Amino acid sequence: MYWRRLNGEKIKKPILDAVEEAIIRETAEGIKLKVCIGSDSQVHNEQIEFATVIVFLREKRGGFMYILNESIHNNNMSLKERMITEVSRSVDIAYKLCDLLDRYHVELEVHADINTDPTFKSNVALKEAMGYIMGMGYTFKAKPDAFASSCCADKVVN
Repeated sequence: MYWRRLNGEKIKKPILDAVEEAIIRETAEGIKLKVCIGSDSQVHNEQIEFATVIVFLREKRGGFMYILNESIHNNNMSLKERMITEVSRSVDIAYKLCDLLDRYHVELEVHADINTDPTFKSNVALKEAMGYIMGMGYTFKAKPDAFASSCCADKVVN
């Protein structure tokens, strides 16, 4: 288990150090950052593959992300349980980073790959996910506004 960049380059430092270096580098160039954290998963027979991303948005200048891929044994986890596990992974990273982000005045959002439309299956976990994320004091975003999970993590889950 290791964090990497989108190009596959392994991040050799602890993630807190890598995030702090990125913040220092970007703000030294006069760039305002926002961090969005999200996770997604895919079920592959005996395994559930997870991707968690830390997306750095540069105001009016694009962005970049750090990626963590993990897998666990599929013990027939329900969809709701899997959605909450995704949220839990995102909240865990947000919790690890929140003091650092506060110190540098970087806005943080936690994104959930859960649809706000009740006709979609993932909606079954919406209330719990929203309560979990907001209860931790983080800004909550769900689909269609949850790009860190529904677009970024979705593209890098194995």
